Amino acid sequence: MTPDPRHDAVEVISAKRDRHELTDSQIDWVVDAYTRGEVADEQMSALAMAILLNGMGRREVARWTTAMIASGERMDFSSLSRPTADKHSTGGVGDKITLPLAPLVAACGVAVPQLSGRGLGHTGGTLDKLESIRGWRAALSNDEMLAQLESVGAVICAAGDGLAPADKKLYALRDVTATVPAIPLIASSIMSKKIAEGTGALVLDVKVGTGAFMRTVEEARELATTMVGLGLDAGVHTVALLTDMSTPLGLTAGNALEVRESVEVLAGGGPDDVVELTLALAREMLAGAGHDDVDPADRLADGSAMDVWRAMISAQGGDPDASLPTSRETQVVTAPASGTLARLDAMAVGMAAWRLGAGRARKEDAVQAGAGVVWHARPGDPVSEGQPLLTLHTDEPERFARAMESLEGSFEIQQSEIRRGDSTSPSSFSALVIDRIGA
Repeated sequence: MTPDPRHDAVEVISAKRDRHELTDSQIDWVVDAYTRGEVADEQMSALAMAILLNGMGRREVARWTTAMIASGERMDFSSLSRPTADKHSTGGVGDKITLPLAPLVAACGVAVPQLSGRGLGHTGGTLDKLESIRGWRAALSNDEMLAQLESVGAVICAAGDGLAPADKKLYALRDVTATVPAIPLIASSIMSKKIAEGTGALVLDVKVGTGAFMRTVEEARELATTMVGLGLDAGVHTVALLTDMSTPLGLTAGNALEVRESVEVLAGGGPDDVVELTLALAREMLAGAGHDDVDPADRLADGSAMDVWRAMISAQGGDPDASLPTSRETQVVTAPASGTLARLDAMAVGMAAWRLGAGRARKEDAVQAGAGVVWHARPGDPVSEGQPLLTLHTDEPERFARAMESLEGSFEIQQSEIRRGDSTSPSSFSALVIDRIGA
């Protein structure tokens, strides 16, 4: 492509630095030029920081998202015999919801094309979790993905290189330039991939709290509103739920640990908060796809969601009956006093799991399949002095010391009873879903 003589990087950077709105032409040019390598990383870094500090209007964010989509291919699921729906989470600790959710919604008659990613820092990655299953593979061609959606109804796989390549390049840059929290860039990053994916309905799980990227309800609501607007403008039925991430989800954080817990949910058990959030998101996905006459709770109870899970894992080369990896070493953290667990901080648990080997500091780092944290009580539960409160898992015992540093001050035990459902019990489902935004 011939360089556009109307624009250059310095002009676009200075416009946003000086709090001007970027024109459609400027946005189209800078996204395309950066993808092609005409705009240098240091120039896009400066622009990303200007966007972080000065923001973008709705028109700018919409145009930026459109330009990101235009940098690559768009998928088409119109040939499928059933409608499609997808879900995206902004990331949290113990957030294994995608694993039981995709087969559950498929069991209700809606195809789920779930393009997922890997973990970075304290938040876990869906692909890392599934790769703890022997033989399972994340990379599928578009034809393989379509065939599996038709035959099984659900697929969880890696996004191909052709889907919004501008986002892949910009995401890596934001991660090393302290510009990840820019709401316009978060929204356009997520929605460019989801719109390009071509799903008919989309449910966004926007996490808020100490273990989330959005620490306050106001920030989470701004992000959710922006993303819902982008989806609706693109013709995708889009809804967002704001959900609490001050307390980690379920009872596990780690790769194989979370797969094991997800299978428990599909078998009709599992922690209450994981089950309830899975059902809440499933109902939103089904409503968006026009299948709200089906109760997903019935599909958990009758085993059909488990059948889809087994078929989905098998279709991608995995053995659903294989034993999951376990860590070579464990260390138990005991309760220092008797009383009621009042608080368990999600960020601290996530950092501990990361330091034990469940996560990565760089995208190229390897993860330990068996590493992570199991907690034996949730806020609102009674505990006795000396009982196991947390169990740390790793293959490398030298990691325990740093994980323990992460957990300093991470929990609180009170003498008075705390009932589930009280405002002081953030893990209760009554406090889990904070708000709903969308149609």
